[in-house]
Amino acid sequence: MAKRLVTDLDVAGKKVIVRVDFNVPHKGDVITDDNRVVAALPTIRYLLENKAKVILLSHLGKVDYKKSEEEIEAAKKKNDMAIVAKKLQEYLPDNKVIFVNATKGVELEDAINNMKEGEVVLMQNTRYEKGESKNDEELGKYWASLGDLFVEDAFGSVHRAHASTVGIPTHLPSAAGFLVEKELKFLGDAVENPVRPFVGILGGAKVADKLKVISNLLEKCDTLIIGGGMAYTFLKAQGKEIGESLVDDEKLDYCKEMLEKAKELGKELLLPVDTVVADSFPDPIDAPIETEVVDVDAIPADKQGLDIGPKTAELFANKVKEAKTVVWNGPMGVFENPVLAKGTNEVAKALAETEGTTIIGGGDSAAAIKQLGYADKVSHVSTGGGASLEFLEGNGLPGVDIINEK
Repeated sequence: MAKRLVTDLDVAGKKVIVRVDFNVPHKGDVITDDNRVVAALPTIRYLLENKAKVILLSHLGKVDYKKSEEEIEAAKKKNDMAIVAKKLQEYLPDNKVIFVNATKGVELEDAINNMKEGEVVLMQNTRYEKGESKNDEELGKYWASLGDLFVEDAFGSVHRAHASTVGIPTHLPSAAGFLVEKELKFLGDAVENPVRPFVGILGGAKVADKLKVISNLLEKCDTLIIGGGMAYTFLKAQGKEIGESLVDDEKLDYCKEMLEKAKELGKELLLPVDTVVADSFPDPIDAPIETEVVDVDAIPADKQGLDIGPKTAELFANKVKEAKTVVWNGPMGVFENPVLAKGTNEVAKALAETEGTTIIGGGDSAAAIKQLGYADKVSHVSTGGGASLEFLEGNGLPGVDIINEK
């Protein structure tokens, strides 16, 4: 059954708690990328236009409660949600945004009880509460008591069973917001009902991070492209010498199984045919670096692969351009370094030129596509790296599973 959407709720005059993802990158009081705030605006504006009283909850950064009291307080000070309230007010000039520097208690309760229709209350960082990440039952129940309805619109957090994502909707009628609806539609249609040919692209550092994704995508797609650091484990599994390249030795047998699985399923599994090598990993990451291009059968024993080579980039790009559906998760190399970003750039450019549905699965891939200037030329850039990865693995998402059915 389909999940209930925000448009299915009668919100007029109601206090609607919305879990948003305002976990924005920032330096001090300056937000360096406000895309997550912008992504939440359609749901917030819809609720305001329909005379709801909007209560926003989000986390910002991390607070490690295993550390000292001094370090915990420093983390809280660093991740104060006040900077987001200021940015949100800029986007909602006709509505009053009230920031409450509390996550519990009289100050928060009074602010909510005194709200008028068309006003927004943004609560302090949910991770100021130790019980948030443990899905503390009493905390979820308390936060639920502050509102009448719950809307989940933080796709970047729905893979976590926290008090603000699962605890609250356990006690309130719930629905998905427009952002969560959009994410589920793009990812769901791509994986479960793709227009073919369907090409999956996986990159990033380690095979271990994407075990289930590799296996699940092999069953769903027509071609699976593997680049990035994880490709060298596959190359070693084929018996190739990979020099000092990154390798998950414990996953060699798994890679052999996946290569065999691709053959059994009649699927194409594409690996690099050439690679960009250097003496060592760049330090700092964007430092100048001397490189050379070698075939994957000729990687020198004292060098490591840090990007796909030009022949591989062309091979991958051509396969992408033929596709009708593409899902990409993970860069092809150390894209933060301009010398080692060419492979990722070529794949990103191919996605931008593809006429089919192109989906970027959050995380480093999303950062790369934005950095390279192609974000507005693909169909969808996911706002949730971890959540999109869980989805591609075929796993449930606790923050979505809890939402009421239509």
